[in-house]
Amino acid sequence: MRLGLNMGYWGAGNDAANLELAREADRLGYSVAWVAEAYGSDAPSVLAWVAAQTEQIDVGSAILQIPARRPTMAAMTAATLDTLSGGRFRLGLGVSGPQVSEGWYGVKFDKPLARTREYVDIVRAALRRERVDYQGKHFVQPLPDGPGKALKLTVHPVREHIPIYLAAIGPKNLELTGEIADGWLAIFYSPEHGRESLELIARGRAKAGKTLDGFDVVPTSPLVVDDDWRVAADTVRPYAALYVGGMGSREQNFYNALACRMGYEAEAAECQDRYLAKDYAGAAAAVPLGFIDSTSLLGPKERIAEKMQALAESGVTTLTVSPILQDLERSKAALRVAVDALDLAGVGS
Repeated sequence: MRLGLNMGYWGAGNDAANLELAREADRLGYSVAWVAEAYGSDAPSVLAWVAAQTEQIDVGSAILQIPARRPTMAAMTAATLDTLSGGRFRLGLGVSGPQVSEGWYGVKFDKPLARTREYVDIVRAALRRERVDYQGKHFVQPLPDGPGKALKLTVHPVREHIPIYLAAIGPKNLELTGEIADGWLAIFYSPEHGRESLELIARGRAKAGKTLDGFDVVPTSPLVVDDDWRVAADTVRPYAALYVGGMGSREQNFYNALACRMGYEAEAAECQDRYLAKDYAGAAAAVPLGFIDSTSLLGPKERIAEKMQALAESGVTTLTVSPILQDLERSKAALRVAVDALDLAGVGS
């Protein structure tokens, strides 16, 4: 199991700190640094900035939002970043959610699975430098009866194959991820429930005539080092409440649904009720301690090592850590503890 760093969103006043964390992760031998986007900073600009100021660590999008770009634009971005970074780019994609897709991008959030399949088909064809001639239900290139013609990418990526990851939560999306992607970007992953998700991914891999061998399982886990793991959990509460309580609408919140499938239906409902009522402190308090503990790395080095061992045994291949809501020095120290914990767990690669 390898280590990664999730830097989250840019532009929240933590830019210099995030860059220093990426440099520290690079020095420590982390395998990849991921950057997110929603409706603020865009991931490619940040990734180029980070890649220019690091040496060995891969840089990845977690995620590029599918409604934000045509698939050929995503391929152009991937090829450019792979070239600029010297072959260190990983392309993470996701459909985002209905509020962002329709509210920010003006793209109808319908048929997300079929749209994702066509999108990845086109991205892969473009990155193979084939002429893009695609007649799908959601994407048609070139447009018929017009002046357009099938074109091919003029940029030569450093690598013949740029790995594509999908962010997935729901059962059908997990199966699709196994079928068409090289890796899975997971959130709120627990060793106890992760095996169910991996069974769905394995089903998708079987459809493509493949196994889980070589498939990258990449959860992001909040990381808080403290002698008392319960105190550490309190640091994670606002983050968990934002997702379980506030991401999406009452009718469609993928993270809330995930918490329900993990057995926290009543607590997830209370968290959402409080968050949507703008009782953010109450929403954070309503997040179950068990949910936070099972999906995070909390406590001293020894306890974190035990959790890493369980994660590796469940099938995780790249463990992305997020030292959230902590100052720079504490976050850097947490990255170093994670390296020591991985060595203690004996599951590093």
